[in-house]
Amino acid sequence: RVQMLESGGGSVQAGGSLRLSCAPSEDIGSSYCMGWFRKAPGKEREEVAGLDSHGSSKYADSVKGRFIISEDKSKNIFYLQMNNMKPEDTAIYTCEGDKACEVDAVRTGVFLAYRGQGTQVTVSS
Repeated sequence: RVQMLESGGGSVQAGGSLRLSCAPSEDIGSSYCMGWFRKAPGKEREEVAGLDSHGSSKYADSVKGRFIISEDKSKNIFYLQMNNMKPEDTAIYTCEGDKACEVDAVRTGVFLAYRGQGTQVTVSS
């Protein structure tokens, strides 16, 4: 089963930046979608950002203009660049993906087939 391997979490002060990385344990093919989700204490898991192999991307309203999702196809790695971070961004961030799907599949309430363990992101005020 494909595992999504996240890295790059940590602690940062408000206004700072972090970059998360996600690498599938094996090639997921040329048609795929992937997304970043987060789960904060006492809150529901929510989508943060997603992209697909067709070049489409999407963002939650709470992160638009601050976060950027991208991929390096040559390395088969996905990224989430988080800028101007806020304390409310504090959560466990998880990378998920699936084959033969589009970015609309990345949405709150949906669990994609391939998931990682998650990485903690903490933003202090």
